[in-house]
Amino acid sequence: MAQSFPPSASCTDSPPRAPTLRRGSPEETKARMDNQVWYLKISKVALALAIIRSKPADKSSREYTEHLARIVSGQESTWRSKVETLEAEVLQLRQKLLLNTISSGLFKTGDSSSQLQAQESGSSENTLTGLEDSGCDLSNEQRTDPSETSQDFVESCPPAPFLPLPIANRHCVTPENPLSSHMRFLQHLLELKNWTESGRLKTDLSHFENNSSTVSDSVLQLLDGLIAFYCEPKFPFSSFWTEAVDTLARFISDCDLSNHILKKCSKKLEEFEKTLLQIILRSNHINRFQVQHYVSRSLVTLGSCSLLRKSVISLLLSEVNSFTDDLDAVNQAQASYDVTRYENSLFLFSIVEQLLHKEKEEGGTSGIGHNDQEIKKFLQRHDEAISQLSDTFPLFTFYLWRLGILLNSIEIKT
Repeated sequence: MAQSFPPSASCTDSPPRAPTLRRGSPEETKARMDNQVWYLKISKVALALAIIRSKPADKSSREYTEHLARIVSGQESTWRSKVETLEAEVLQLRQKLLLNTISSGLFKTGDSSSQLQAQESGSSENTLTGLEDSGCDLSNEQRTDPSETSQDFVESCPPAPFLPLPIANRHCVTPENPLSSHMRFLQHLLELKNWTESGRLKTDLSHFENNSSTVSDSVLQLLDGLIAFYCEPKFPFSSFWTEAVDTLARFISDCDLSNHILKKCSKKLEEFEKTLLQIILRSNHINRFQVQHYVSRSLVTLGSCSLLRKSVISLLLSEVNSFTDDLDAVNQAQASYDVTRYENSLFLFSIVEQLLHKEKEEGGTSGIGHNDQEIKKFLQRHDEAISQLSDTFPLFTFYLWRLGILLNSIEIKT
């Protein structure tokens, strides 16, 4: 006679039903979490049973599980790269859509159209005049009437729906560089803004405010690429990287454009500034000075933007103050010091001096003041540090003295 057993829980059983709870109550939240934990445990048991029942005879369960894990991880990396590629394509489409949306307002008014036509005809006349006065000796058979040439050219070319934007310095933008699309997008926005402010075009930039996430994502992608490159810089530097930093600084300098993205991109900008600083300080190979020179120029370019100048100067002075304290301790203990770090720190003085001169020329637009923590610390210990370190480190104290004069001479905003 078959023995009967009481029913027991199996993998297909559902979790015990909880009493009806008020939605959003702590009891309801706890019950939902308990159900999730229960389903997770059941899923793990089901997966283990499936692996055991399907494993080959010549492999143990552990070996077969590791084999499946390697396959899944390989597929995951492949899918991750595909997702990144698709996300980049989506961002480029969002960039084009935003530019087309803004540009579509350029030709809605008669004034803008007439201005563009006048500019186009003027540029055509200048081109033809340049051909006539080029100094080339043309025979009578080769000479043609400019009006005929212009008419033939117009008839042979279909009308373009949009005139190309006059982007400057396009020669540095390389299609094979994935960052070039982001830089070109920011350059287009800057040119649209400049044309609007000059009065030559009339367009509505409210689309920019509604799609600021597209711009901030583009800036973040550009910053990620710059950080990745500068972490392992390759010399000689391509002009692309110089133009990318310059485009970034010019874009942030425009308050109307950067006002919507600074909150989202501020941490990444700070990371980029620290990356540039660490490259200068940690370089220890023989030919490091050329790389440090280019990286220093990038920091100066960022600091030329009044919105970033205060943070860049504060970051550099923080390192100067720290190294001054270290040299003071070395001097008192009569111990050895890091010569490479000593030489690298001199680049920081040069960068800060250039930025302070820029601040003085612009009349203190970045709001640098004596209440800044690093500036306050530098000035408080300035005279004492010079008197204590002048005999042992004369070149370093000379730069300290020059920097103190500059900080005291600029028009400070309190």
